[in-house]
Amino acid sequence: MRLIIISGLSGSGKSVALNTLEDAGFYCIDNLPVGLLEAFRDHLHYLADGDADHYAVGIDARNRLAALERLPTILQGIDDSRIDCEILFLDAHHDTLIKRFKETRRRHPLGGPNSSTTLSEAIAREAELLRPLQERADLVIDTTQTGVHELRELVRQRLIREPAQMSVLLESFGYKHGTPSDADFVFDVRCLPNPYWDPELRGLTGRDQAIRDYLGGHPDVVALRDDVLSFLRRWLPCFERENRSYLTIAMGCTGGQHRSVYLVEEFAEQLRNDGQTIATRHREMA
Repeated sequence: MRLIIISGLSGSGKSVALNTLEDAGFYCIDNLPVGLLEAFRDHLHYLADGDADHYAVGIDARNRLAALERLPTILQGIDDSRIDCEILFLDAHHDTLIKRFKETRRRHPLGGPNSSTTLSEAIAREAELLRPLQERADLVIDTTQTGVHELRELVRQRLIREPAQMSVLLESFGYKHGTPSDADFVFDVRCLPNPYWDPELRGLTGRDQAIRDYLGGHPDVVALRDDVLSFLRRWLPCFERENRSYLTIAMGCTGGQHRSVYLVEEFAEQLRNDGQTIATRHREMA
């Protein structure tokens, strides 16, 4: 039996994640009070012999502080049971959340109609309340530069799988747009030859054959590719043996269009051939 607890900052996409899991056959409950989580755990034990075995619940900062403080103890009780429990936390930059609330004209859950709390203060307070849950999360997804459709695909790739398998996300990005905050490993590949400076290649991406031929013909690219691939093949099984459910590996170049994309595609092909469960994301190509 599998239970996924989804939490995160308001406006970061919790409802999108829940809806995606529901479409995939999960039984989903949104905004479950923390105090009822233990009762829900007991209910799942009662249903252990039933047909449904995939559940997801959404928990947010509208719970009282005392209830959120009890959450680690409740989660430990779930871990001690037969339920395979994972926590997904959705995050986003402070300024991005402000922009999203202003665009949708929604009121923040911690800023009531008669409250003197500003939107910025409410977002900061929510982040503080949910920090213990974020620190305990098995998977954190930063949705700052993620659209609705891309988030749905990320949830499908990373969560709708057999729980015994470790899900590895290979992500390309551009340093000029910022480093991914949810990456476990970050490799800087800006030292490699840059196809951007060739006018005929500038408008292509690392998925195009011309870029693959250009980069694959440089000894430095081949050496770095082989070194990183050897590192991944050596250590991914170790993380899997430690019961890690998720691992995010980011490859960064200047703009996130050529070198990082090429390497992500190369690694994904090789690791899938090794039997790894691999998802890919090209952040700057979304």
